[in-house]
Amino acid sequence: MYYETHKAELETAYPYVSGKTQTAGKCAYNAASATAVEVSKYAFVTADSVTQMKAALATQPLAVSIEADKMVFQTYSSGVLDSTTCGTNLDHAVLAVGWGTDSASGKDYWLVKNSWNTTWGDKGYIKLAIVDGKGICGVQMEPLTVGTN
Repeated sequence: MYYETHKAELETAYPYVSGKTQTAGKCAYNAASATAVEVSKYAFVTADSVTQMKAALATQPLAVSIEADKMVFQTYSSGVLDSTTCGTNLDHAVLAVGWGTDSASGKDYWLVKNSWNTTWGDKGYIKLAIVDGKGICGVQMEPLTVGTN
């Protein structure tokens, strides 16, 4: 599997753009606006494993893929999303930053940062219920640790 890598650009230089074309986008990387940050290595965390994902997440945030094209995800605003209608056809990259237990519901969750601005979700974050297997929205299917320079 090949991943193209470039130095990171700030969102002000490379803003998020959404679409429903279902076709691969074209990289619009501009080296003139790049920062010094570049992914130097990555490793897959054991797929579909709550234990392994927690162990990896205890040391650093994880890049994860999820399915984000369903209304249940797109209209999320608070609480713990535990609906399997979210799906597992991975189409969006986000960042898992932690886990916890919701005081109102008692449900365990992954805390995930989205790229859709702080006006989406709970100030830009979502709590995805921790369940065995692929996870809600497929969050446990392809977690990655990422190293940077």
